[in-house]
Amino acid sequence: MIQFLLNQELRSEHALDPNLTVLEYLREHLGKPGTKEGCASGDCGACTVVVGELAADEHGRQHLRYRSLNSCLTFVSSLHGKQLISVEGLKHQGKLHSVQQAMVDCHGSQCGFCTPGFVMSLFALQKNSDAPDLHRAQEALAGNLCRCTGYRPILAAAEQACCQAAPDQFDSAQAQTIARLQAIAPKETGELNSGDKRCLVPLTVADLAELYGSHPEARLLAGGTDLALEVTQFHKTLPVMIYVGNVAEMKRVEAFDDRLEIGAATPLTDCYDALSREYPDFGELLHRFASLQIRNQGTLGGNIGNASPIGDSPPPADRPGCADRAAPGSGHTHPGAGRLFHRLPHHRTPGKRVHREDHRAAGQPGLGIPGLQGVQATGRRHFGGVRRLQPAHRQRRGGRGPYRLRRHGRHPQARPAPVKPPCSASRSTRPVSSAPARRWAKTSPRCRTSGPARNTACSARRTCCASTSSNCTRRTSKPG
Repeated sequence: MIQFLLNQELRSEHALDPNLTVLEYLREHLGKPGTKEGCASGDCGACTVVVGELAADEHGRQHLRYRSLNSCLTFVSSLHGKQLISVEGLKHQGKLHSVQQAMVDCHGSQCGFCTPGFVMSLFALQKNSDAPDLHRAQEALAGNLCRCTGYRPILAAAEQACCQAAPDQFDSAQAQTIARLQAIAPKETGELNSGDKRCLVPLTVADLAELYGSHPEARLLAGGTDLALEVTQFHKTLPVMIYVGNVAEMKRVEAFDDRLEIGAATPLTDCYDALSREYPDFGELLHRFASLQIRNQGTLGGNIGNASPIGDSPPPADRPGCADRAAPGSGHTHPGAGRLFHRLPHHRTPGKRVHREDHRAAGQPGLGIPGLQGVQATGRRHFGGVRRLQPAHRQRRGGRGPYRLRRHGRHPQARPAPVKPPCSASRSTRPVSSAPARRWAKTSPRCRTSGPARNTACSARRTCCASTSSNCTRRTSKPG
């Protein structure tokens, strides 16, 4: 059983499908359609919700911490012991919330499909901001897309929401909410079981090691920003999952004189301060890492451990001295993030593969991290495209600069100039047909040139084959 607060209502779930996302839970099980589904991959932000959880300050006092998440990438099992706030819970006693009223006053909504996601991002921004800040507003809204407004009125709404923030029902009930979350805080391993699928929620590293030893086929779930895509995009079934987000030992960030230890289940947002202080270039990279919703949810350990071909953190983590430390008694040893990637075979997921190559030649600019000269990461996605992120070849502009993106293995400037097709007939001499041009082009004969002659004699063969001229010499000639 798992327990959580939905707005201010206590929910206890026993037999839900563990593969169920929060988006589907709200819309299909509870009949709350305010949260929208746009891309189901964490890109558009239309499904944004806010999750509140207990956190301790430097004096040990507990308070509520609100963060925006993509509900399309969040499994219901991760809500255990937390508070889920949806857009339906903002309106109170028939009066709009201050962030909703700001969107109305500043004309921040047109078609309205993306508006609930923007409203929830503004709600989280208001709860975490004391004064209006354009940079923080842009960062908070970077994970929400709108094709109507051009964002200017939405940024104006963000400024109004932060300047004219009024106490709401969540502020008045904060003490009560903290007490209720303390009462439902997990005290033993939780489980969500639907019969053929189950998700286990351990609380300690020892429990995690025992469960993983008993269920070696289980998939480890931390933030789920990559694992959830197997359910939402590839329509796969995950029979057994183990959620590690409630293991306190795996969510700590500790700085020592000679090292920095980061728990594998620590969200990227919690890693930012420590990483940017020790490695400024790594902190700069995290600013470009997806969106705030993804950073609030995704983990550094998961980004390295799942060997995603489009992961952003493995290149800077691939350096001497960067080590992965396993749990005592788990029976697993890891040689470190760098060697771990070098020893990985092709990705086990069909259609994906991972390849890492060292580029440690002297003089190559790296990321500013001692011992790292650079690394090249090549990944092939299921749709066949190739993307290469090469920190070893950064464009230096005053010592800093963006990453250079290479596609299909060559630099865009290295593409050869287009060659004029060797067709002897001009466009004006093409036969005229009474049928529509598109239909006629589909039924025209294909180029019969093949073999070496096709590659050497017709360097612009694709343009030649697209030609509809019946007098093209390459259509009637034969190889040799």
